[in-house]
Amino acid sequence: MEKYIADEKRYAGGMEYNRCGRSGVLLPKVSLGFWHNFGGIDYYGRSRAIARYAFDHGITHFDLANNYGPPYGSAELTMGQLMDDDFRPYRDELFISTKAGYDMWPGPYGNWGSRKYLIASLDQSLRRMKIDYVDLFYSHRYDPETPLEETLQALVDIVRAGKALYVGISRWPLEALKVAVKYLRERDTPLLIYQGRLNLLDRAPQDEGITDLCEKEGVGFISFSPLAQGLLTDRYLNGIPDDSRMMRDHFLKRDVLTPELLERLRHLNAVAESRGAGRDGPGVDIAPEGRDVGACRCKQRGAVAEKPEVHSCRALCRRADCLTPVGRRHQGCGPCVRPWVCACEDGNMFYTCMPFMAAEAIS
Repeated sequence: MEKYIADEKRYAGGMEYNRCGRSGVLLPKVSLGFWHNFGGIDYYGRSRAIARYAFDHGITHFDLANNYGPPYGSAELTMGQLMDDDFRPYRDELFISTKAGYDMWPGPYGNWGSRKYLIASLDQSLRRMKIDYVDLFYSHRYDPETPLEETLQALVDIVRAGKALYVGISRWPLEALKVAVKYLRERDTPLLIYQGRLNLLDRAPQDEGITDLCEKEGVGFISFSPLAQGLLTDRYLNGIPDDSRMMRDHFLKRDVLTPELLERLRHLNAVAESRGAGRDGPGVDIAPEGRDVGACRCKQRGAVAEKPEVHSCRALCRRADCLTPVGRRHQGCGPCVRPWVCACEDGNMFYTCMPFMAAEAIS
């Protein structure tokens, strides 16, 4: 493959960048996740083409974890090869994140959230990726056995050592997240972002109060698997393709595709196509955004922004099979909402203002 020169128009193609929490970080609305397609079992030429295409279209956030592959560590090795082959001249334009928390190596120190594991894992990740620091380092999961203070202090010390610029948390329960926000803020290492799975099939972060807390505390929120690993496309509507993720029967199990789920997916696909969101259509904007000209005084669900922000004010339908925000202005946040028509005739809407929503990761 020829020497890579990034598209000089990569920031002029319409990619939107949202502010992450109350920070100086702007993240692309869509990020590139390395959970799949970048492991040792994957063809490097394809992985390289995906990464090039993403960056050429303004996707600056590459999201990894220590155990992404398979095998473990191989996605980070691919990232290291990509740095050598293509991206080292563009390091300062990239926002690279990685994580530790799941099983990585044998023995008592290769898993969970101890100080020893987190610091050792990040050191290994940096070597594999051939970089001096990551922009963002996550605790990948909550450890019920290790004191929260130990895990959180390790994150603080990682930033102080210059190995990461920011810290994040992935899939921690609400009460632990509250402790983390307070602990990190008091040590001048504010929590930048929370990662959770949020899509049309799984709204747990909303139901559990995670997104409300992030909004209140100025923590960014990023969704992984916004397309439910491909379920929310037309890929599985007519069977399981031989080259699909589900055919591997690892992270996406075949028994997930029940007749009930398939019926629901076909209905969602029909709704999307009716709105011009097929493969050749313009796509569905399920998170209309705008810029408020003044401080947002949105009282819905307790959201109050202290200063002008980029907002994602949404009117959402409680029906899980509805794709469309309602066409109704949000009281007190009018400039943030564009008119839409809800796919459900019965309504049953609720309003939510998310001024600190950051981005959505492709996985």
